[in-house]
Amino acid sequence: MAEPEEWTVFVVDDDAPVRDSLAFLLQAAGFPVRTFASGEAFLQAWRPHWRGCLLTDVRMPGLDGLGLQQALAQRGADLPVIVMSGHGDIPLAVRAMKNGAQDFLEKPFDDAVLLERLNQCRAADESRRQAARQREARRRILERLTPRERQVLDCLVEGKPNKIIAAELGISPRTVEVHRARVMEKLGVRSLPELVRFVLSAAPVPQGEGVPT
Repeated sequence: MAEPEEWTVFVVDDDAPVRDSLAFLLQAAGFPVRTFASGEAFLQAWRPHWRGCLLTDVRMPGLDGLGLQQALAQRGADLPVIVMSGHGDIPLAVRAMKNGAQDFLEKPFDDAVLLERLNQCRAADESRRQAARQREARRRILERLTPRERQVLDCLVEGKPNKIIAAELGISPRTVEVHRARVMEKLGVRSLPELVRFVLSAAPVPQGEGVPT
């Protein structure tokens, strides 16, 4: 089977009719789909570059939905997870939510609800990836600053006035002004608040954040 390159729904359920039904529904709604009969099969196939959403039953023989979720987290996967549960498995689904699952759906669920949740997942994932692309682009711009410009920038972000910056760096206030003007030109900003927002938006996202919610 070809490697998925686009946003894909990965269905993991040990019940073949359920897998087939979900695949038919999702494909009809325009979602690329891959199905797996077990958590172990999904883990064996999984690749770090895969994009999409994991739709998994919470109770399965062998590796259940909770175990699969934990195994993916240990591998650094950032796939959003939606768990499916029977009525008696709701406590397990709640545990999955506490461990970072995006949502859970109680069987039998309305098809429209599932499609809505998946559309939300896809939109949130694209927003997150767009923010990551912007963050990387701004980080590259910051890397083009000279060492002195970076020193001045860091002082400005800390809220220090020009005279203090000049004293700390051993340069004149006029030189600080020159560097400040060059930094703002390179960053494409026109005010100090814009400059601060630019720097903050280029900072790495702390681990554990940035996953669609």
